[in-house]
Amino acid sequence: MATRSYKYFDLVMAAFVTVLLCSSLIGVPKVASLFGFSFGAAIFFFPISYVFGDILTEVYGYARSRKVIWTGFAALLFASFMSWAVLALPPAPGWKDQEVFVKVFGQTPRIACASFIAYWCGEFTNSYIMAKMKIMTSGRHLWTRTIGSTIVGEGVDSLIFYPLAFYGIWSHDLIVQVMIANYLIKTGWEAVLTPFTYKIVGFLKRAEDEDYYDRDTNFSPFNIDA
Repeated sequence: MATRSYKYFDLVMAAFVTVLLCSSLIGVPKVASLFGFSFGAAIFFFPISYVFGDILTEVYGYARSRKVIWTGFAALLFASFMSWAVLALPPAPGWKDQEVFVKVFGQTPRIACASFIAYWCGEFTNSYIMAKMKIMTSGRHLWTRTIGSTIVGEGVDSLIFYPLAFYGIWSHDLIVQVMIANYLIKTGWEAVLTPFTYKIVGFLKRAEDEDYYDRDTNFSPFNIDA
């Protein structure tokens, strides 16, 4: 792929990584409940990362989206290491909040490991399907690609993440309930945010003079070309 610069690519990548880190490490440990339904508190924010993933693949192509996915992976890895290191440092005499930190962040390494695997599989699935559907539809009907890729990508993410992160901590029934509720909410959010996705995609295609089709792309997630 020929190298060229873009005005907004780095900004979209930064937004993607920011949403990913915050939703993966802040809201995941908490289970909230509204109208009798239990769900992970991060559910209102994590789907935004898939919106940015769709935007990246639609405008810039799979290979550049792959670069962003790996950037997010590295950010999650560092955040997990930092959480472990901060908790491992001995507290100063007289400082009484160590137990609070352990309670809030004590599961972070396990959650982060589950996030690594689920995020990696889910995001690459989402981007791959998005790119392939764009060719199949000749670039028409963007909503079918954004929603269709999210249905599969979020499904892969949810099926991997919740059992790995919370098996043995939550009850089996709670894991299933939260997993199903979160999946439905995440895919529903994708549909709700479709008008926003259309506006951003349209703006970026005009501003960047780019509308990439992955006809000759190497789809290996380990290929470093971008």
